[in-house]
Amino acid sequence: MVCRQPEYVLDGALLSLDADRREIYRRIPYFVDAILKGARPSDLPVEEPSKSWLMLNLRTAKLLGIDIPGPILMRADQVIE
Repeated sequence: MVCRQPEYVLDGALLSLDADRREIYRRIPYFVDAILKGARPSDLPVEEPSKSWLMLNLRTAKLLGIDIPGPILMRADQVIE
């Protein structure tokens, strides 16, 4: 199973790939400030996250018979063994 919530990987999901939520939360004050100063929400820029978070569960991969390539393992931010 592939999911967005990293908590599910701890419970046995194969992997989680999601935007770095800390980065998203750091941008919230900018938008709140702009709106409180009178900006229309529709005039504010749409931003895409520049960072993502990858978490892998190697136990689940082994049970499913999936071999995770080395470059993906190196890219992972957290690996559950």
